[in-house]
Amino acid sequence: MIDIVKAIILGITEGLTEFLPISSTGHLILVGHWIKFESPTFDIAIQLGAILAVIVLYRSFFFSLLPPQNWKKKEVKLIAIAIAPALILGFLCHSAIKHYLFGTFTVIMALLVGGIIMLLVERLLPYKPTTTDISDITYKQATIIGVAQCASLWPGMSRSGSTIVGGLLAKLDYETAAKFSFIISVPIMIAATGYDLLKSYHLLTQSDLSLIGVGFLVSFIVGYLAIVTFIKLLVRWKLAPFAIYRIILAGILLLQC
Repeated sequence: MIDIVKAIILGITEGLTEFLPISSTGHLILVGHWIKFESPTFDIAIQLGAILAVIVLYRSFFFSLLPPQNWKKKEVKLIAIAIAPALILGFLCHSAIKHYLFGTFTVIMALLVGGIIMLLVERLLPYKPTTTDISDITYKQATIIGVAQCASLWPGMSRSGSTIVGGLLAKLDYETAAKFSFIISVPIMIAATGYDLLKSYHLLTQSDLSLIGVGFLVSFIVGYLAIVTFIKLLVRWKLAPFAIYRIILAGILLLQC
């Protein structure tokens, strides 16, 4: 029963933070450390619940791309361009990332560095969006977002934060940057999760699968609600409140180290 409660706590954490630019992986590592439930495979597996929330929310977009005759559409090419850099780098550096970057201190530093970058991009660079719809994104803009997403391989940096910052640098408006960030999260997270599970599934027990199921369901429900709420908050507040939260959290955690 205690492990189920911990799985629910981590499911809530994943659902709330996956789509906020504050790092779901970083929070899962920190919260898992606090409640003494540390399992990188569990943390990655329950992210699929949040990803399912994206598919359900944007189901018309994804369903429109399912027929083979639509695989040559511009939107498919944009997604492929935007996910390729992180997929390639993640595949090549998977072992090193798991070994060196999945630690409390490295997560804290990523929260701090990511928060500072978000503030600098938002406050110092001129922002004049030229793209207000996903269908209008260019291949060059998708490339910029894809390169920016590579930063999210550092746990604590935030995948959504990295891609939204990349979107702003590519001159997307906040809402379009967020929506495109959510959409490209689907294939890249499925690939990352599938790769990790293939490498570690033989270590999972029936109890582990039950806990993953609980975390998956909770993260799906919470993630769905978080997406709808976050876009409204992002358009209104921009990135500054999230960046400040990251910096304050990192400062508090550093004092406790």
